[in-house]
Amino acid sequence: MKFTKEIARLRRVEGQARGVIRMLEDERYCADILHQIAAMEAALRATRVKVLAIHAQDCVQEAIESGDKETQRAKFAELAALFGKAGR
Repeated sequence: MKFTKEIARLRRVEGQARGVIRMLEDERYCADILHQIAAMEAALRATRVKVLAIHAQDCVQEAIESGDKETQRAKFAELAALFGKAGR
């Protein structure tokens, strides 16, 4: 499975999210809560980058190899849009 590492990373994020909820409920120190949120954001960014890379390697490569110009244009437009969203 090509997403094994990403699934594991997201399961850790899931656990971190539950931990942040508990921290909020317990009214823990704000800096500690923010540190955990930053760790979650970093893990999500890393996952997004990896999934985008897999998309480029697999889906876009498939479009290139197909030789179908319309499919190629559509995949490249999709990829450009995804890069645009990733930068936000």
